[in-house]
Amino acid sequence: MDLKDVKYEENKVILEGVKNFNIKQILECGQCFRWEKIKEMDYIIIAFGKVIEVIQEGDNVTILNSNKEDFKNIWFKYFDLERDYGKIKDELSKDETLKLSVEYGYGIRLLNQEPFELLISFIISARNSIPSIKKTISKISERFGEKIEYNGETYYTFPTPEELKDATEDDIRETGASFRSKYIVDTVKNINSDLDIEDGIYNLCRIEGLSDDDCHKALQEFKGVGAKVADCIMLFSMGKYSGFPVDVWVKRAMMHFYDAEEGSLNKIRIFARDRFKNLAGFAQQYLFYYARENGIKL
Repeated sequence: MDLKDVKYEENKVILEGVKNFNIKQILECGQCFRWEKIKEMDYIIIAFGKVIEVIQEGDNVTILNSNKEDFKNIWFKYFDLERDYGKIKDELSKDETLKLSVEYGYGIRLLNQEPFELLISFIISARNSIPSIKKTISKISERFGEKIEYNGETYYTFPTPEELKDATEDDIRETGASFRSKYIVDTVKNINSDLDIEDGIYNLCRIEGLSDDDCHKALQEFKGVGAKVADCIMLFSMGKYSGFPVDVWVKRAMMHFYDAEEGSLNKIRIFARDRFKNLAGFAQQYLFYYARENGIKL
C-alpha cells in the first residue's frame, strides 16, 4: 500500500506518507478530463458524483470536501492506493530504455474511473485536443448532469445513461461534440437498452468482466470506438492493464526509443504488449507523459 496513515477531520481526509504519488502527473497524463488546476499541486476533481479538492504538499495529500466513508468507498480505489507502484517501477526500469520515462513520471498512478463516463469521454477524444475534450464534457455535464456547490463555485456531475436517454443528436452537437454526436447518441441508446440485461452486448458490467482481449473487442461494438479508444476505456476504468492506447505521442515514443516499425497504430500496440506484457498500461502512461512533456519528435 502506497501510504503510511490516513487521518479524518471535518470535511477532509489527510493522507500521510504517500509514495509514488504526484497529483499533477496523475491528472495531466491524459487519462482523465474532469479536473481543474487551482494552483500548483492543488486540483479540483469531479468524479463519481462528487467534487473534491486535492492538495499535495510533499508526501502528504489532503482531500477536501470528503469524509471517511467516501474515502473508503471511492477515493482509495480511485487513486489505486492499495497498489505498490514501487514494484511496478522497479520491474519496468529493468528495461533501460523505459527507465528514463519511469523516473520522469515517478508519481503517475492509473486512476480507476467510471466506465460509462470514460466511454463517452474517449469517444469525444477522437481527433480532438485535450482542451476541446474537457470543454465538451463540461458542457454535457452542465446540460444533463446534477449541480454540486463547493467553495462558492458550481460544478456538475457527469450524467448517467438514464439522464442522457432523451438527448438528441442536435443537443449533443451543441456541446461541441461535432461528428461524434451521432456516436454518443447511439451509444447512450444501446447502453440504456442493455442496462438490465446481464448478457447484453452493450452491458458495461458484462464487458468489464471479460478477459482483456474479449473486453477490447467488445468495446469496439460501440460506434466511434476503435482500438485506441477501447484501450483507453479498458485501461482507465476496467482494470485491464494490458491496454496500450497508441496516440501520436505514444507512437513517437515507441519509434524514438524502441525503433518500433512505422505503420499502423495496431502494430505498435502489439509490439508494446509483447514487450511489456501485463504492465503495458503502466508503461504507456510513463511513455505518454515523457513524450508529451518533452515534445519528442521523429
